[in-house]
Amino acid sequence: MKTTTNKLFVTCEEAKHICDKNQYGEASIMEIIKLNIRLIYCKVTRVYSKRNTKLTKAIKKSDIQTIDPSQKEEIKKQFQKKLTK
Repeated sequence: MKTTTNKLFVTCEEAKHICDKNQYGEASIMEIIKLNIRLIYCKVTRVYSKRNTKLTKAIKKSDIQTIDPSQKEEIKKQFQKKLTK
């Protein structure tokens, strides 16, 4: 990842990475400040951040249910058994 010489200004790629970290509560205060500065003047970063927020909200709202890993293994075994017949 390319770093910039100015400590408050980050590249678009760095801002996207910080945005992703921020969505999961992993960004530091300094990273959030850098992201907010970038959001002020960069339309690309603003669009990315907005889409990222929408996606996170949609996933949280969707109430996705997954199968238990042990059930998944059982299904795999049954599938393999059927394939070998």
